[in-house]
Amino acid sequence: MFVGDSLNRNQWESMICFVQSVVPPGRKSLNKTGSLSVFRVEDYNATVEFYWAPFLVESNSDDPNMHSILNRIIMPESIKKHGKNWKNVDYLIFNTYIWWMNTFSMKVLRGSFDEGSTEYDEIERPVAYGRVLRTWAKWVDKNLNPNRTQVFFMSMSPLHIKSLDWENPDGIKCALETTPILNTSMPLNVGTDRRLFTVAANITQSMKVPVLFLNVTTLSEYRKDAHTSVHTIRQGKMLTPEQQADPATFADCIHWCLPGLPDTWNEFLYARIISRS
Repeated sequence: MFVGDSLNRNQWESMICFVQSVVPPGRKSLNKTGSLSVFRVEDYNATVEFYWAPFLVESNSDDPNMHSILNRIIMPESIKKHGKNWKNVDYLIFNTYIWWMNTFSMKVLRGSFDEGSTEYDEIERPVAYGRVLRTWAKWVDKNLNPNRTQVFFMSMSPLHIKSLDWENPDGIKCALETTPILNTSMPLNVGTDRRLFTVAANITQSMKVPVLFLNVTTLSEYRKDAHTSVHTIRQGKMLTPEQQADPATFADCIHWCLPGLPDTWNEFLYARIISRS
């Protein structure tokens, strides 16, 4: 089961593409119920699942369909509502990152959504991220049996929004990029918040239940050419020709093409799974 935001869904879709290619027609199915999407392989009674929880903890962005909310608010110590859906699986692959990058600070709810609370405090992004991951870590340590479930945490998937980051002053975001960043002799900065990377690496290393932190960030930072760009879906529909002609507004430089980079992430994941088997 993959748990997290749309980048983890991107990786889940990649895994489904790998698996379904060798499953006979009529022996596989894909169903979505609320936050959970399930791909089932009948002959093996096996599933590859994705659970939508962009912050892992409760937030006002938890609706799997209606979550285009600019004023994002989280409950960093509240995870049980989601966590009850993550038990009794063989492999759990978590992530949370892209939804943190909308603002420099995070809004933390006072009280709960169920009680109708609306007041919140604003705290720095790394502080809030640490609170969330400590809540997640406590849940993992308390609820998961390492003899039953292997746990992975994916590192940050980078964005390629500013073409000046790779010294292309005439570029428009990642649009029309056809080659990776090839200059590996100079430090690369495409805006990844490495503070969150450090928080995640440190917390996953200090847990009772073993968690493998899969570092895909640096190799992905070089792949400015691998995003969906203007060949993407917006509000459930492919971009129109007029929208495709306006990459400054519509190019998606967050998600990745398939086949593409998430396949490499899954090759790393598969290698780790096999090495532990």
